[in-house]
Amino acid sequence: MKKIILPPVAKKKPKKLKIHNDVRIDNYYWLNDKENPEVIDYLNAENAYTKEIMSSTEDFQKSLFEEMKGRIKEDDTSVPYKLNGYWYISRFEIGKDYPIYSRKKDVLDAPEELLFDCNIMAKGHSYFNLGSISISPDNTLASFSIDTVSRRQYTIQIKNLITGEIYPDKIVNTTGSATWANDNITLFYSMKDEVTLRSNNILKHKLHTDTVKDVIVFHENDETFNTFVYKTKSRKYIVIGSSSTLTSEYRFLNADTPDKKFKIFQKRVRKLDYSIAHYNDHFYVISNGEGATNFKLLKVGENHTQKEFWEEVLPHRDHVLIEDIEIFKDYLVVNERENGLNNLRIMSWDQKEDYYLPFECETYTAYIGNNPDFDSNVLRYGYNSLTSPSAVIDYNFKTKQKEIKKEQAVLGGDFNKNDYESHRIWATARDGEQIPISIVHKKGIVLNGENPLLLHAYGSYGSTIDPSFSSIRLSLLNRGFIYAIAHIRGGEYLGRQWYENGKLLTKLNTFYDFIDCSKHLIKMKYTSNKHLYAYGGSAGGLLMGVIINMNPELYNGIIAAVPFVDVLTTMLDDTIPLTTGEYDEWGNPNNKAYYNYMKLYSPYDNVEAMAYPNMLVTTGLYDSQVQYWEPAKWVAKLRDLKTDSNKLVFHIDMESGHGGASGRFESIKEVALEYAFLLHLEGIHG
Repeated sequence: MKKIILPPVAKKKPKKLKIHNDVRIDNYYWLNDKENPEVIDYLNAENAYTKEIMSSTEDFQKSLFEEMKGRIKEDDTSVPYKLNGYWYISRFEIGKDYPIYSRKKDVLDAPEELLFDCNIMAKGHSYFNLGSISISPDNTLASFSIDTVSRRQYTIQIKNLITGEIYPDKIVNTTGSATWANDNITLFYSMKDEVTLRSNNILKHKLHTDTVKDVIVFHENDETFNTFVYKTKSRKYIVIGSSSTLTSEYRFLNADTPDKKFKIFQKRVRKLDYSIAHYNDHFYVISNGEGATNFKLLKVGENHTQKEFWEEVLPHRDHVLIEDIEIFKDYLVVNERENGLNNLRIMSWDQKEDYYLPFECETYTAYIGNNPDFDSNVLRYGYNSLTSPSAVIDYNFKTKQKEIKKEQAVLGGDFNKNDYESHRIWATARDGEQIPISIVHKKGIVLNGENPLLLHAYGSYGSTIDPSFSSIRLSLLNRGFIYAIAHIRGGEYLGRQWYENGKLLTKLNTFYDFIDCSKHLIKMKYTSNKHLYAYGGSAGGLLMGVIINMNPELYNGIIAAVPFVDVLTTMLDDTIPLTTGEYDEWGNPNNKAYYNYMKLYSPYDNVEAMAYPNMLVTTGLYDSQVQYWEPAKWVAKLRDLKTDSNKLVFHIDMESGHGGASGRFESIKEVALEYAFLLHLEGIHG
């Protein structure tokens, strides 16, 4: 007789939530207290249930893990980059989970200087992340930051690179980034509010002084803004940035005079979003001012930096988004996006050259790489596609030659990029918009509606999922899966307006686009509702929650990773980390219009007594971005109301946060669980 495994049942403890004369009853509000042993018991019970339900796939998960790990080169080394007289290198060694950072002076065959061995630093910690490293201008000191909890609250320390001594200075609760002034004594860093985790202060630390004496040089009062600090590539200025979803503001200070006051670059103006870089005696400004939705490039002198003095360098174009720039002594490189595709534009300062680097397919990703050397004649950029492994490429401005410095190795002997094909199709949304979908699969697949297909999307914050290569994904493709990315509104794939039309009171477009892409893929016989699966994480997990409430019949299964699903309750609680900074993305539900609109889609508030697809939900107990209790409450409510017998499994990492496990290969175990879940539903067990 087959053993019946019953899922955990969370107790109902009704809590009345009232605003705008609207009452919601939250039966699982109590799950938001991780100090409550009853909560931990429930989460442990969910993990035990998941383990039991997935027990028949345990051997398969192990073999998937070894298969995916086997494609990754364990003894791998980065392409060295040069900064201020030193070559900097990171590498992995066989059998070790974490990177090792080193440098060599002047030439690459010089003796290696070990900077940080994260394998040693991680000992004794279940989670470890080295956040950032900042080298002092005289090359003798390094500030570095570590997180051992996975809440992105970093502790900054300073290491003497000559003696190897780590100074006792410890700066806690920071974002992890720090910047040296040119005196090699003063360190600027950003600190977080301990409750909301908003980066709200920039402080100044003097070497060998007590950190309690650190001076606040800037405090961000607006709860919707975060602040950060960096040094310009020219090394002349320290810059403090302060930004919200819609608006930004900068201050700058000569890096030679760290004890003087910062000067405002351009006072914040609601919905004026700009960023700055420095070259010679000018700042270069990327701005959306004066209706430049897709941004334009301007320049301004150092002495009068207000926007009335900005001079246009590159005009706004309706169909071209300016994403970034990289400044060199003789050249300007502009990272643009047109019709969804990345372009790298090369412009010489003497105005004699202006051209684009050529890229051939429609399912690729190209981006500006690490280029810290201001005087270089070489642009380092990255390139990959859905079928081509990642490559680091150096392009010489003078000779026009490119050199592939490194291409991602795919070990195991079973990969030939010519065995796969990728393309882009367009789905018509219900309002007539054309939604691009990037697709990859093994050659020879017949479009008969019987293929399993995993559709992935994010669709928020203007963040774009570019079509990129994954050696791990081969474990799905080689077993007959099609992988597709829906470039839905809420991202910036088709420009800034694509984002604007998928946020606030147009947010429903994001969800409708994904559903309409799903229907199109079924109509074109790429798959069917018996074989269609959806994946989204964080705000993409919100997307998963919405689509299964709106059209559960379209999907055989979904994976919701660290999903943001309790939209109203979270956005009404400004003590929850990062909430206030989200108002410009989702709206402020203290305003009735936004409350009513958000209630239309908030997944937790729209769970009904109906049949849902198979579901795998994941979270981390220490997640600072999406609190663990959101998926916990959602799963509990789904268990209570759903009318089907499909799988609903909930995996909680009791030691990690938003980014998951920290070891180089530990995260692959999570992917192995996800893939085993999908493949098991397809009857594929090996």
